[in-house]
Amino acid sequence: MSSSDRGEGRGLAIDPSPFDYALDAFLNWCRAERAFSVHTVDAYRRDLRDLQAFIQPMDRPHDIRREHLEAWLEARQQEGLSRATLARRRASAGAFFKFLVEDQIVATNPTEQWIVRGPLRPLPVTISERQVEDLLSAPDVQRSIGRRDQAMLELIYATGLRVSELVNLPRRALHDGWLEVRGKGGKERIVPIGDTATSALKRWLADVEPQCPWVFPTSRGRPMSRQNMWLRIRRYADLAGIPGKLSPHVLRHAFATHLVTHGADLRAVQAMLGHASISTTEIYTHVARARLRHIHAETHPRG
Repeated sequence: MSSSDRGEGRGLAIDPSPFDYALDAFLNWCRAERAFSVHTVDAYRRDLRDLQAFIQPMDRPHDIRREHLEAWLEARQQEGLSRATLARRRASAGAFFKFLVEDQIVATNPTEQWIVRGPLRPLPVTISERQVEDLLSAPDVQRSIGRRDQAMLELIYATGLRVSELVNLPRRALHDGWLEVRGKGGKERIVPIGDTATSALKRWLADVEPQCPWVFPTSRGRPMSRQNMWLRIRRYADLAGIPGKLSPHVLRHAFATHLVTHGADLRAVQAMLGHASISTTEIYTHVARARLRHIHAETHPRG
């Protein structure tokens, strides 16, 4: 199919653009020089036409930068494309620009650093602020075990603790309005708690023997297992009517996503989560943007 394929069937004559010429040259090379199958060439064409549609009105390959390609895949990821499809599109762009450099159509390859980053990281699963409120209200605080569980849920959402950090939290880590966490690799970090979680902790700790070294001991005086915490949070998710298999890590994701949505500084969120690299934390900006778009589409009269 030639560069006129975009106007085919519409009765319109569309002048080929620089991108059209470059794509035709690439597809012809795939057929003639590499002897790729019809299916492979068609897949390249679909992927690269999708890139072309995304970057329009910019239509010159030498104007395309790495950030344009990353924005393209981020947008498609948020639209729900599978990881396999996203990986194929990324590979198609890599093959395309490698050919253009070798054929001296463009001077630089914007995918050289981009394509070695490994598989696209899936967006974290999270829940809405209303669902969090329903979950935190699910434990029966008239019972001691309910006060314990509510305090655990409140603390995860207030601090973004990992489940292993939560169940093994020693009492000496608690301070007035903040706690000291020892995370992965033995690294320590300071995380604020907040008034609501602090109140829940005080209600629960009134039930705990003062000499107990743990914040959340079981009836045997030992830390709760990670597996038990998973089972309890799923039970409360069922009581709250939250679909899916909710895990403690989803509350950690909700903590970070809701902070970013409300304008928190990304470096501060990184420090509270205990991420070694800011790139790990940046994924929550994508989740926040996707959630805001969804809220707009669901609630705006012209969404």
